[in-house]
Amino acid sequence: MARVDWSRFDWSSLRRGWLEDIRAAVVFFTILPLAPRADAAPDEIARALRAWPIVGAGVAAAGAVGYFLATALGLAPLPSALIALGITIALTGALHEDGLADFADGLGGRDAERRLAIMHDSHIGVFGALAVTLSVAFRAALLAQLSTPARVAAGLIAAAAVSRGVVPLMTLTLAPAREVGLGAMLGERRPEIVVAAAILAVVAAFLLLGVGAGVSTLAFASAAIFCVAALARSRLGGYTGDVLGAAQQAAEMAGLVAVAIFP
Repeated sequence: MARVDWSRFDWSSLRRGWLEDIRAAVVFFTILPLAPRADAAPDEIARALRAWPIVGAGVAAAGAVGYFLATALGLAPLPSALIALGITIALTGALHEDGLADFADGLGGRDAERRLAIMHDSHIGVFGALAVTLSVAFRAALLAQLSTPARVAAGLIAAAAVSRGVVPLMTLTLAPAREVGLGAMLGERRPEIVVAAAILAVVAAFLLLGVGAGVSTLAFASAAIFCVAALARSRLGGYTGDVLGAAQQAAEMAGLVAVAIFP
């Protein structure tokens, strides 16, 4: 269990620097053509993780618009859901799906060093391909079950924001498995980043889904994060950027399950 120095909690950071962090999160987590800052420090990139739920909600909103337009043209819920997910995947450059694929491929290595090497390889294996296929298919099926554009929009945006809001919890319980990459950038385990992201997750869940369904969505997503964290600890000894991407996918699926079960 990684130790967190709560005495370093910076309350003032919860109020300042949001525009810069949102911009950095857009640059880091999407393909939108914002010119990145050449002098961006690892600490700035790490702090931008708190704005991840906001960016995720925006990406999901674009997917919800795609679903609405597809259904307005007469498409059934399932193909409309695939179009919505296709939009979100395109806007993020399949960043999170890539993390899921790498994590799934790496789990089969003989030891932690070999697993990390497999995850670092850009080639995708059978397990990675299956994991991404199942993720997209399962999320599309859940969105199709929600059916109406209003419910799909609420569920898609809430699941996107909540999943990205609970992922930083992993940085409080695990240490980075590598000395480079996003995991290493978050190695100081800044608690204010986690708290800010979690607050946004709670706000999004309650505003979009109501208290009852919101609590269920937060609980399901958090449980998914816990499972991925336990797997990463046992197989890798810590987390990486790919693990965070896989955790986001798992939490989004779990969140959509809760939305479908608790309307």
